[in-house]
Amino acid sequence: MRVIGLMSGTSYDAIDAAAADLRIEDDQLVLTPLGMLSHAYPDVLRAELARSLPPATTTLEQVCRLDTGIGQAFAAVAEQAVEQLCGGHADLIVSHGQTVYHWVDEGRVHGTLQLGQPAWIAEATGTAIVSDLRSRDVAAGGQGAPLVSIVDVLWLRGRPGTPVALNLGGIANITVVPREGDPIAFDTGPANALADAVVRDLTAGRSTFDAEGVMAGRGKVHPELFERLLAEPYYARPAPKSTGKELFHLGYLAEAMSGLPLIGSDDLVATVTALTARTVADAVHAHGGTEVIAAGGGIRNPVLMHMLAEELRGVPLRSTDELGLPSAAKEAYAFAVLGYLTVNGLAGTVPSCTGARHSSVLGSITPGLGPLPASTGFDRAPVALRIT
Repeated sequence: MRVIGLMSGTSYDAIDAAAADLRIEDDQLVLTPLGMLSHAYPDVLRAELARSLPPATTTLEQVCRLDTGIGQAFAAVAEQAVEQLCGGHADLIVSHGQTVYHWVDEGRVHGTLQLGQPAWIAEATGTAIVSDLRSRDVAAGGQGAPLVSIVDVLWLRGRPGTPVALNLGGIANITVVPREGDPIAFDTGPANALADAVVRDLTAGRSTFDAEGVMAGRGKVHPELFERLLAEPYYARPAPKSTGKELFHLGYLAEAMSGLPLIGSDDLVATVTALTARTVADAVHAHGGTEVIAAGGGIRNPVLMHMLAEELRGVPLRSTDELGLPSAAKEAYAFAVLGYLTVNGLAGTVPSCTGARHSSVLGSITPGLGPLPASTGFDRAPVALRIT
């Protein structure tokens, strides 16, 4: 089955599309990458999205406009992916949409909202769409995140030691896959969220991230601010747990800086970059990780990766590219897998990773022009993922 995964993360910088051929052989799910493409959000839509995200307030009119605009933007990328990556035909498209709110209260997730109306994608491509993949896990008592954990577990199970999959998006999350016992997964804290917010604010939106880690590389970590940020109670909470920009935003950082002398721009970026490295490494050490396999936009920041390598104190750090899965599109491929499991009636969650009462078949299906994709007839969950 040819499946396209569509993803835009908490950095909301671009929409990624990754196409894969997926099939089940014996007890293995076999994924053959067919390619990826990525397009930035239209400037006007991205600005509207930025103005509406927490801690800002918004209106139902704006939510409707965003749901439509994001859906149309995803549809345009999906059309291109069908033509360029799948030769004009895909069996299924899986859309994560854009997370705009993750409702967490005292460690419990009560709801989650991803915008990007899938009907626009179905209308543009004629292909069936799986969307809204997080809500079912939340309804089952889970965090609704990190949903990529099932892919990490299937892929990394059986590697020596205790491998840790790391995603460095706006928020950082890890999946720990021990040789014995249940895997766990959780958000460790901010990855690029705070650094991106600082750079966007300092440049009045002309830059949206610290390209190549230039600012962090020039700066020095501010000791007192660093200690204040590390005191955030979220880091001490037990897994499973999840977070987002509802907590880690520019106002949060401004509050942490209250009463401190003026901190230079480069030093501020260096400090929040070091925060990511420390909190990720602390989580890896706390769970006995013996290697870290990283993906996400943050791995393109050499300063962050250098800081992280130092904080890991000898635990090997590598990218998913080294194991055959393109790091730039890992999450998009993961959501392609989740949608494939859905249309085959197979659960897409690991309860020990999300905290749900049970595993669940995820998402909602929007029909395309023809019949829904046919199930493979395989009624047992795969026990491993193989990349070919």
